This record gives sequence, C-alpha cells and structure tokens, in this order.
Amino acid sequence: MPAIMIIGLVLLVLCISLLIYVQRMKRQIRNIRMELEATREKSYNRQISVDLVDEDLSDMTIQINKNLDYQKQLKMETEKAERSIRQSVSDIAHDLRTPLTVMKGNLQMLQMEETLSPKAQQYLDICVQKTDEMRVMADDFFQLSVLESDLEAVELRRVDITEQLLQFLVTQEAVIRTGGLEPQVHFPEKSIFVLADEQLLVRIWGNLLNNVLRHAKGEHFQIILEESEQGECMITFANEPDNPDTLDVDALFDRTYRGNRARSGNGAGLGLYIVKLLAGKQKGRVSAQLEDNKLSISVIFEVCK
Repeated sequence: MPAIMIIGLVLLVLCISLLIYVQRMKRQIRNIRMELEATREKSYNRQISVDLVDEDLSDMTIQINKNLDYQKQLKMETEKAERSIRQSVSDIAHDLRTPLTVMKGNLQMLQMEETLSPKAQQYLDICVQKTDEMRVMADDFFQLSVLESDLEAVELRRVDITEQLLQFLVTQEAVIRTGGLEPQVHFPEKSIFVLADEQLLVRIWGNLLNNVLRHAKGEHFQIILEESEQGECMITFANEPDNPDTLDVDALFDRTYRGNRARSGNGAGLGLYIVKLLAGKQKGRVSAQLEDNKLSISVIFEVCK
C-alpha cells in the first residue's frame, strides 16, 4: 500500500476520532448545562458528573460542584436565619399581646373615673387609641409570622362564594356602620363556586374590609362579585382612597410597601400582603388598580363547576 494512502487512512482515523471526541465533549457540556438548570430550578442537592476522561473538563466539574456545595450551604443558612427571624417576630408579637391587653383594661377603668379633668381625659383617650393601634400591629405581625412559616398544604373545598360573602357582610354589619360606611353590593343572581378554605376566605375579606375602614374617603364603598368568560371568579373591594396621589398600586401587596399613609393609623400596613399570602395558599391571585380616584383591590380564583 502506497505511503500516501496509509497517511490518508491515518488522517481519516484521526479526524473521525477527533469528531467523536468533540461530539462527546459537546454532549458532556450539554449535560452539565442541563444539570445546572435543574439545580437552579429544583434544589442544590445535586452533583455534576462527567463520563469523558478529560483533565480540564474534570477539573471544571469539580469546581462547579464545590460552588454548588457553597451555594447549598448559603441557602441553608439563609433559610435558617429567616426561620429564626420569623420565630423571633412571632414570639415578640405574642408576648406583646398580654401586656397590651392589661394596659387597655386599666385605661378603660380610668376612663370610668368621673374626677378626671377634660385635659386628662383627652390624654387618656389618646393612650387608649395608641394602645389599640399597638395591639392591632402585634396581631398583624403574629399572623404574618404564622402564615410565612406554615408550610402545610391547605385543604381546599367547594365553596359557594356568593353565600359566603353575604354571610360575612351580615356578621360585619355593626363594624361597617360604626365606621360610618355604606356598602354597595353587586352580586350575580346565581351562586358561584370556587375551591377554597372558608376560614382563610373570611380572613381575606376581613383584611380587605379593614383596609377600606382605614383608608376610605367618603361613606360609600363597593363589593363586587363577578365571573369572567375565562372561568375566573373576581371579588373586588373598591373605594375612594384618602391619599390617591401617594399610592403606588404596583407595590400595594409588597411586604415592604411604605406609602405616605400605608403605615399610619391602626395596624402595621401588612394587611394587603397577608391577603396576597392567603390567596396564594388557595391557588388564587390578587390585583389592584387605581382609576378615576377609585382604588379597586381584587382577589381572583378559578371557578369550580
């Protein structure tokens, strides 16, 4: 066989071997990329391995695994710190409730005294008001810490949300009247059913009503229940807010939202963030819009036929 043919065969074999090697290298790189994507989307409890015997690729894989271990450690430490913070907030809020209750009781006893001067009575009324505000804030933080630490799945049942909302309004009539408000209810004639937890729904309506009581301008507010053509149920609490120019609608449901009036008055301004958490636990979502100086806050669920 001529030398030129032997050289050609050798080159052909080398080219084929190189092509196979490159293909295997590309396959390994694709596998590493897929593993990294799975690690980001699922968990850090993974290790990347390679089948190809290549020193550089093996060294790179080792460094990637070390980085994954470090990220896993950081993630675990962060989660531990968050759990610790939530527990601390829960403990502090829980511990505050008892002395605040005692303070409120003693202040109410003082209000019954007939010997107080008008000035002393005025100061006493302010103390009672601020004690109430602190109690609501403690309750908000306690409720939030419980919600954020509760990892158990919620048991969803078929709920007639039309009837459930009507019952809620009946139980809250005195609160609404005392707040000087007049609800305008817009419900469909038929019942609408959703998969939800009735107790969590009551907490959602309570927080939305409290938001109206704290920030509504005027005496009227609306509660609207409607079913969309897309098979969704939307419950909307709408009112004219007392501070429309300062509202950041896109941030209303953020835990850290601090509008000019968001943290004033009763509570810690966590009500709408809690609404978002409660809706999410029931596979629902929330939305808000400000149009013509009317704030509409909606909770949306899929309709259950």
